[in-house]
Amino acid sequence: MRALASARLGADFTRLWTASAVSNIGDGVTMAAGPLLIASISDNPALIAGAVFAQQLPWLLFALISGAYVDRLDRRRLVVVVNLVRAVALAGLTATIATGTVTVLVIYAVLFLLGTGETLADTAMGALLPAVVAAEKLPSANARLYASFTIGNQFVAKPLGAWLFVISAAVPFGLDALTFAVSAALLAGIRAIPVPEQPRPRVSLRKEVAEGVRWLWQHRLLRTLAVSMGLGNIAFGAAFAVFVLYCRERLGLSDVGYGFLLTAFAVGGLLGTAVVTALTRVVGGVAVLRVGLVIEVVTHVSLATTTTPWIAAVVLVVFSIHAMAWGITVTSARQRVVPPRLRGRVGSVYSLLDLGGAALGSLLGGLFATVWGITTPFWIAAVVMAAITVLAWRPLRDVAG
Repeated sequence: MRALASARLGADFTRLWTASAVSNIGDGVTMAAGPLLIASISDNPALIAGAVFAQQLPWLLFALISGAYVDRLDRRRLVVVVNLVRAVALAGLTATIATGTVTVLVIYAVLFLLGTGETLADTAMGALLPAVVAAEKLPSANARLYASFTIGNQFVAKPLGAWLFVISAAVPFGLDALTFAVSAALLAGIRAIPVPEQPRPRVSLRKEVAEGVRWLWQHRLLRTLAVSMGLGNIAFGAAFAVFVLYCRERLGLSDVGYGFLLTAFAVGGLLGTAVVTALTRVVGGVAVLRVGLVIEVVTHVSLATTTTPWIAAVVLVVFSIHAMAWGITVTSARQRVVPPRLRGRVGSVYSLLDLGGAALGSLLGGLFATVWGITTPFWIAAVVMAAITVLAWRPLRDVAG
């Protein structure tokens, strides 16, 4: 049924969806194995959190510039080239692990390169989708992409990554390299899509970036959502940057247990993709957004206080239902309202606040855990999210009603 539904969205969407699904499996494997690789070299929370920060730092440094280039270049070709470069980088990391020459600096360098590629490829994919799928079908297309992400990246790949790491530390990263190569081949088969029309004469890169920032800031709905989740992701990133150590020290889980606990994100995410349309229709968008903020507060308090794995798993399932519903709603709205020539830049501004916040949080989380203990980042995140909920409550009513 899923394949038939994807086919109704067109052959190009099927290729894009398949490429995304394949690379999501590889990404999920690396996401699970990466912290385990760092933890096998050092048990320093700051170094482990630093690995997360290394991959997220490019969103702070390059997100806006990447968005401008996405609006200048052929988006399909850009993603193909970036995926091939990421495949080569991961192949190199695999070789160093297999030969016993891997170091923390090597891991950081590869993760930084992967993150740089993400700023281009993820922004381009988000801008490419509206050119492949009709506007009225964007919610369905996004729901399918989010569902495949959840199943592949989290439900399948996370325990698989932890299991493969236990067998051989190099295998998960070699698999990710292969998935990037396959994804590039699939995307190369999508029909050529014209480069967005540019103003003549073309303005400077700085002015192009400023135009995207200005457009987002003047749109009340996207501005409120972007700022709220940018700050929220600082809190989230701080709490989950040391999640592998939290699972070991607080919940007493093994490496494989850590991988299976990560699947709780997938279970909730899959449920979120299934119920988001009906949920929004029944309770309305305002309620979905407001309740989601409350869920974030409860999530951090619960994880800070529990030592029971199954309670943590239930909390993560509920959190992921909210996160998926929020993501699908916001992504579809942004793709519908942003003009084609600005999709890369506006999307990159949103990503800068969203993922850049997570990057800053990852850095802070490692420091907090090192100085004050493994649950401190969760308590701080709870306080931050409570403040965001209070401040955003009325604006969400005004702009989302």
